[in-house]
Amino acid sequence: MNQIHPLAYVHPEAQLGSGNVIGPFCYIDRDVIIGDNNVFQNSVTINQGARIGNGNEVLAGASLSTKPQDLKFQGEITTCQIGDNNSIRENVTISRGTASKGTTIVGNNNLLMENMHIAHDCVVGNGCIIGNSTKFAGEVTVDDFAIISAVVLCHQFCHIGSYVMIQGGSRFSQDIPPFIIAGKEPIRYAGINLIGLRRRGFSAETIQNIHEAYRIIYQGNLTRADAIQQIKEVLPQSPEIQYIIDFVENSQRGIIK
Repeated sequence: MNQIHPLAYVHPEAQLGSGNVIGPFCYIDRDVIIGDNNVFQNSVTINQGARIGNGNEVLAGASLSTKPQDLKFQGEITTCQIGDNNSIRENVTISRGTASKGTTIVGNNNLLMENMHIAHDCVVGNGCIIGNSTKFAGEVTVDDFAIISAVVLCHQFCHIGSYVMIQGGSRFSQDIPPFIIAGKEPIRYAGINLIGLRRRGFSAETIQNIHEAYRIIYQGNLTRADAIQQIKEVLPQSPEIQYIIDFVENSQRGIIK
């Protein structure tokens, strides 16, 4: 059974699982599917196209699956998919997709802090922490376990790798490769995320190989292609090294300096 406050509105066509708590002044629109055991505190808006999993907590003023802030949007039917066990804090806004990709995706076990924004067609992985008032433009991809501090501005189409830490107040329009710290002004590579990798259980050997890969990329005075070739030749193959290689080779906007 769901607990729906008498001052909340749930559209009769919305589909709700069980065990949900819907607080006062919440608004749940049509074409919404919600799983089990979610908590929506007061004044949460769930717009059409929302697909929400289980065990999420959404705090006051959040608005999920909002109309995209994209002038090319013509009212096409799109979705916003949110997974399980996310903490979505006050005044967070997440837009639904456009015809470009059709959906915006937020995975599982993320902490989205107060007043941050995820624009249309973004993909946010699992286990990410995204700070207060950080803003993602359209079609940004954030891989798993990224930590993005407060008031960060991310240009559209950027790709943020796993296990990064991005300094508060940063702004960028290029990709941020995995396992690193990025910061300063203008934003640049500031070493590998050593403490974060240790906390996540990476071995000393793996961390050393990651460090060596980025030494080649950032300190070797090589072109990106030559740096990748040298990494392939001198470092032992591993999932982490292959991830770095693939990320750099497939970067559409180029990686930060």
